Amino acid sequence: MAAPIMPRSGRVAGIVTTAELTAAGFSDDRIKTLTLRGDLHRVCRGAYADGQRARDLLTLADGKQLLQLAAAVGLTGARTAASHESAAYLHSIDLLDRQDLAVLTRPPQRSNNWHARPGSRLHVAELPAEHLTAVVGLPVTTPARTVADLARTLSFRAGVVAADSALHRKLVTKPELAAVLSACARWPGVRRAAAVIGFADGRAESPLESIARVAFAECNLPPPDLQVWLGGTVEPVGRVDFYWRPYRTIAEVDGAGKYADPDRARAQLRRDAALRDDGFEVVHFTWQQITRAPEQVAVSVRKAFDRGARNAAVPSRARAPAGAGGAG
Repeated sequence: MAAPIMPRSGRVAGIVTTAELTAAGFSDDRIKTLTLRGDLHRVCRGAYADGQRARDLLTLADGKQLLQLAAAVGLTGARTAASHESAAYLHSIDLLDRQDLAVLTRPPQRSNNWHARPGSRLHVAELPAEHLTAVVGLPVTTPARTVADLARTLSFRAGVVAADSALHRKLVTKPELAAVLSACARWPGVRRAAAVIGFADGRAESPLESIARVAFAECNLPPPDLQVWLGGTVEPVGRVDFYWRPYRTIAEVDGAGKYADPDRARAQLRRDAALRDDGFEVVHFTWQQITRAPEQVAVSVRKAFDRGARNAAVPSRARAPAGAGGAG
């Protein structure tokens, strides 16, 4: 009797379910033997990958996460797609908070014989063909549908982080996001999603900048321009994160490693000094400050507004013309 042939699933690392192996003629004992021998790799209960391909994938930093996500899609059944945070991971869209669960969506169906498996979260919603694509062999919601889903289901701040990231990476456009929202017009959270997308700005280059923009709005500061080249008489001194032109005020976000390098720290101090010499006010803040005490950051910015307005009124002070904002 010929040995059964391993079914070809087309999934990441050849992932197959126990049901698929059984249908192809593999007994429980045979599956156990192949697993002990290393020909199969058990990803989770009910799902196996090709042994060598799984070992190769597990050498990558996110290999285990990718295997588990592929297994969850396979176990949940046909017409299921990675969505929400899992789709963001596959598309390299930034998230405010890490999500270890496999997040999936499948369309409504008559049968209720389905459920979210351990380690996964299952949404039920329509999945039009134009809202689906594939990444590394996995069915996944498109970047535009992914952003819309996240904006519907997460906080406003978290939604902005994802939307800014997708726009900045040119994975989506605002018209594409608007088209998805139009198709989901009666779904829960659409009003919040519309607000997120209206606020989103692809010039924001990091989650920290996105969070800062939301904090500025919540503290009733006027919206700043983003990524503006400023200062200098021949060429600009540098590009700044946020700029309030009427107040000649700059705000800069300081990431965790910004001053870890002494040379980089000294260069930042020289740049700040040059900008101040040209009549600009410069405010710095960190992730901790903007997330835990945004009102204090807003107070510092308003004080800079006052100083900047006074400086602008002094006609004898030499100033260089302000540059134009960056592309959106």
